[in-house]
Amino acid sequence: MKIFYIKYPKKSFWIIFSLAILLLIFLIYIITRSVSVFNSNEPIYKGDTKEKKIAFACNVAWGDEYIPKMLDIFKDNNIHITFFFEGKWAEKNPDVVKDIYQKGHEIGSHGYTHVKYTNLSRQQYEEDIKKSGEILEKITGTKPTLFAPPYGDFNDEVVKVAGQLGYKVILWSLDTIDWNNPSPQTIVDRVMTKYHNGAIVLMHPTQNTVEALPQIIKQLKEKGYKITKVSEVIVDNN
Repeated sequence: MKIFYIKYPKKSFWIIFSLAILLLIFLIYIITRSVSVFNSNEPIYKGDTKEKKIAFACNVAWGDEYIPKMLDIFKDNNIHITFFFEGKWAEKNPDVVKDIYQKGHEIGSHGYTHVKYTNLSRQQYEEDIKKSGEILEKITGTKPTLFAPPYGDFNDEVVKVAGQLGYKVILWSLDTIDWNNPSPQTIVDRVMTKYHNGAIVLMHPTQNTVEALPQIIKQLKEKGYKITKVSEVIVDNN
């Protein structure tokens, strides 16, 4: 029996070899990309550090008496921030939420009830996140894509569920701790001693926060920072 060998020219061999390498690189990219997308739902504590941008994140689950003054301060300084609303609060104050949205601020979800999700079952916090999003979408006409877990409390499953529902989980890198009623100067100092590129500054609508805001804004602007929404600092961080 005769055996025939097909002899490929050297040039053809290198073409086939190169194509095989390119195919391998492409497959590695696809696999890596898939893993990256799967793991992209990790909580976000801060944004892009290359630019001098700082985001203000205001969690709202109680009180509305200081919100108008906050909005006036932001308007006077041409600033738009992100407000994370508890769904139950938004349900009772739809006009406030709508007004804030129409003024150009970003609306995020703070869950429907202000409870620690790690004390709930998966079904309970999944329903809580869904309900809040539905309420905020009904008020503003836009489904929120950012979610700040109540108390900053979460675990891997909470993050996974939020991601499956279309949310990025947002935490913070700088906490004013204004809920504990510190003096306005203490709030200013907490921000100005720890500010950094891409910071997400957590605050609430309190009287002392309102009093501290003009100084915080003034000092950050003097240092060349743009104060903005959370989505604008995390855009290059994903």
